[in-house]
Amino acid sequence: MSPSRPLDPIDGTTSTHLVRLVRDVVRSTNAGPARLARIPAIDDAALTGELNRIPLRSLIDLWELLALTRPEPGAGLAVAAAAPLGTLTTWDYLVTNGPTLADALRAAQPYHRLVTAAEEGFELDHPGELTVGYRTSAGDPAVAAVVNEYVLAYYLRRAREATGREVIPARLTFSRSAPADHDALTAAFGTDRIEFDAPSDTITFTAADADAPLPRDDPMLAELLRNHADLVLAAAKPLPGPLEAFRLALNAALDEGQPSLSPVARRLAVSPRTLQRQLAEHDTGWRQEIDLARYERATSLLDQGLTTATVASRLGFTDDRALRKAFHRWTGTSPSARHT
Repeated sequence: MSPSRPLDPIDGTTSTHLVRLVRDVVRSTNAGPARLARIPAIDDAALTGELNRIPLRSLIDLWELLALTRPEPGAGLAVAAAAPLGTLTTWDYLVTNGPTLADALRAAQPYHRLVTAAEEGFELDHPGELTVGYRTSAGDPAVAAVVNEYVLAYYLRRAREATGREVIPARLTFSRSAPADHDALTAAFGTDRIEFDAPSDTITFTAADADAPLPRDDPMLAELLRNHADLVLAAAKPLPGPLEAFRLALNAALDEGQPSLSPVARRLAVSPRTLQRQLAEHDTGWRQEIDLARYERATSLLDQGLTTATVASRLGFTDDRALRKAFHRWTGTSPSARHT
């Protein structure tokens, strides 16, 4: 099977507004500026406007710092407390504008990528009660606990702002184990109906709260918000993170006939070991990346009419036989069969 990259350029990216929110809360903790400085694309210039998209890895790094420097439970609650209505701009108004809370969330669901990456799961279930579920891609359970705590607190806050009353959840579930003391959660959510070690992280609203008319219902505004969301997603500009910078350096090395680890690491001013660690943090590796880059470059060069011997030489294969073998592994066919 041939290697592939995400089809949508904004896959794996998140919004400037969410990154700014979490970054500013992290800044208020004891996290040192040197730690923050190592996280790419979180400076004020990068976080300007709605069109820039920040690598999801940068957001996860911020959540990791928050999990390290702030006691929990409570770290995620602090982020929700710092996010009044309007902090996440278009998304905030989408989830609070509709005939009912359930209607507003259902209409907003297709636009979830406005605020975070597609791989971050946002799920709704409304058979009477309304359950909002979230599934973060953060691999560390301690970090995932902070993210999910924030998300559930965020939706409770928006439910209260949308309805104009002190909504109390019917129940909450957390996939994390119960902390020694969860009084902070009980106080923030207004209920002790909290289950730990659950299959998923959810907040459930009563049917009365889910289906009550919302005072801010404005169909014309809702249509404008959806149109704006479509434009933002269509015009979004992903900012390069470490993985994108690596791929640029790898392609430059291929152009110069130096497709090996050490020359690419030198271009990035890191050691080969550091580069391998960075790739592992993005769930990839040198062999996977060089294979993908060679596949993409080989298909392009062959389409230009170059011989397999020339392409093999340019891409650092030992000979055209090695290229043909790799091509068969990628595509199940030979280079010569592409145009027959």
